[in-house]
Amino acid sequence: MTHYIKKAIFCLLIVSSSWQLAQADIARLRCMWREDPTTSMVIGWDQVAGTNPTLYYSTNQSSDQRFESYAQAKVPDKVLYIKGMNNHFVRLRGLSPDTRYFFKIVDSNGGSRIYSFQTAPSSPHTRLSIIAGGDSRNHREGRINANKLVGKLQPHFVLFGGDMTGADNDRQWPVWFDDWQHTVTDDGRLTPIVVTRGNHEYANKTLMDLFDVETRDLFYAFTFGTNLLRVYTLNSLIPSGGKQAAWLNKDLGQHTHIQWKIAQYHHTIRPHTKRKPEKHEQLLNWSSLFYKHQVQLVVESDAHVVKTTYPISPSNGPGSHEGFIRDDQRGTTYVGEGCWGAPLRDNNDNKPWTRASGSFNQFKWIFVGQEGMEVRTVKTDNASMVPAVNPFNKFVPPIELNIWSPNGEGVIYISKKNSYASPVSYASGSTSSITTTKPLKIKNFLSSINGKDVEVKWVANDEPLNSHYEVQRSIGNSKYITIARMQGKSHSTDKNPTYQFRDAGLAQKAQGQYIKYRLKYKTPYGQNYYHPPVPKLTESNKNLKRKALQADKKGRVQVKYQLKEDSAVSFQMFHVTSKKEVFNNQLLNQSAKNYLKSLDISQLPKGTYVLVVKANTDEIERFKVVKD
Repeated sequence: MTHYIKKAIFCLLIVSSSWQLAQADIARLRCMWREDPTTSMVIGWDQVAGTNPTLYYSTNQSSDQRFESYAQAKVPDKVLYIKGMNNHFVRLRGLSPDTRYFFKIVDSNGGSRIYSFQTAPSSPHTRLSIIAGGDSRNHREGRINANKLVGKLQPHFVLFGGDMTGADNDRQWPVWFDDWQHTVTDDGRLTPIVVTRGNHEYANKTLMDLFDVETRDLFYAFTFGTNLLRVYTLNSLIPSGGKQAAWLNKDLGQHTHIQWKIAQYHHTIRPHTKRKPEKHEQLLNWSSLFYKHQVQLVVESDAHVVKTTYPISPSNGPGSHEGFIRDDQRGTTYVGEGCWGAPLRDNNDNKPWTRASGSFNQFKWIFVGQEGMEVRTVKTDNASMVPAVNPFNKFVPPIELNIWSPNGEGVIYISKKNSYASPVSYASGSTSSITTTKPLKIKNFLSSINGKDVEVKWVANDEPLNSHYEVQRSIGNSKYITIARMQGKSHSTDKNPTYQFRDAGLAQKAQGQYIKYRLKYKTPYGQNYYHPPVPKLTESNKNLKRKALQADKKGRVQVKYQLKEDSAVSFQMFHVTSKKEVFNNQLLNQSAKNYLKSLDISQLPKGTYVLVVKANTDEIERFKVVKD
């Protein structure tokens, strides 16, 4: 899987900016949604001084100092002084999905710097990155560390589970928003926040006034990616039954076409610390609906401990504990429980269905795609040591990111039916034995350039349950790194599922460089395999052809081979001394017959190489190749 991307000449425009003599006196910016996340955004700020502010916005960021000369203008829709701040809100509508907008606020004192936000994707094929957590009320250092990681990981949005401050007063809220500015990236990008009321928000009105939440009862839902994900925000500080439960049941029933569902709320139903009470009414009114309508993931807060559970369902039957039983087929995974800077508590109340628990500052980093969800627990205390994610691929964790891995499990994979069933079968009167399955076969593994991106596709034949894939990439002769992880589709009705990954922006970014892709996949039994398989290279190998192939003056080599059946044919070339792969190409759907193919190796340096030809995964020819 290789591309030689043609070199292009670019004119580098260096933009210089000078400080304005007068600047808008604004602070404590935030962005959030009231309506469709793909076509709207609310921008909020504290107007510290100055009058008559206007927000100018555009999809273009020009070197023109007069940004407002070409941008659209909007005056605040809502202004109120509360919690020690002069809060202004501009509600933008009619925006384009998955689009970055730049904005600037101009008032009687001057203009602000240029900031930006990004609308949510409307395509169900666009993977989502989400950060979820809560309880930031006491320790500023812990709170700021988590906020910094939000800016560095650049998620599509943050789900915040409540208890932002300790006393909900005029002194603490301006400080909280000052700390929230650490989520703003160096180039001015804001991350949308979806807020939940906690018990330290003493009234619904607090979040309505500070985050411009539309619903007075503070339970609401947003859809992302047309039918990819629906996120439910519930209110633990009002009755969980009554109209809230009725709304939840109705809305879930109206959105059965949505692939993935996540719920967030503040009070943990079954806290993993003895210092917090059980929430039986939420189990009765909400968990039963999560099970009925197949909500796959729930994020809880309040307890100030860390937990992940196995998929569980409401039950009081044999094997249940505290109203839940492990249910790998239809259960809901619960994660939490706070720790964005609030005082930590002891995790001293584990359950039989607890997957892992702990006590440290953290939040959840969640990926949602067509194939499944991935949940990571990120320890946040080392935020200053963590670099920002690659903006062209936000789904590869920075090496320095501290991902909690209890029992060696750093990622929780959630598939369509949550199957975590053991691959071990038990025969009567014998010890356990591994259930036999057909070996997984990878076919049509191919990459292609699509605009600015590179698309990687493959087909999996006879895929076993609980398979996982990693797409790995090498640029030049660098080591392969994992750039994407995917849950297998073994529960789908498709016996030969097709997978697709888009390496965003790489075709433009890596022009003129040698790019290789490979697939790492893991069986339910813990075995790792690679595709294309790495051949063993020895100069004395009996399959090596005695007569060397000589590249012509144009850098082409003619290769003869025979196919006995229809196959995908791959050509892998390795340097004879270093054994490093330097060329990889594939032809799909080749008919059974004799072939003479011309390979262009003009960009390879002079030297001696080994060429391995495979039909599907079976080696059929091996040649020595000389390029003078």
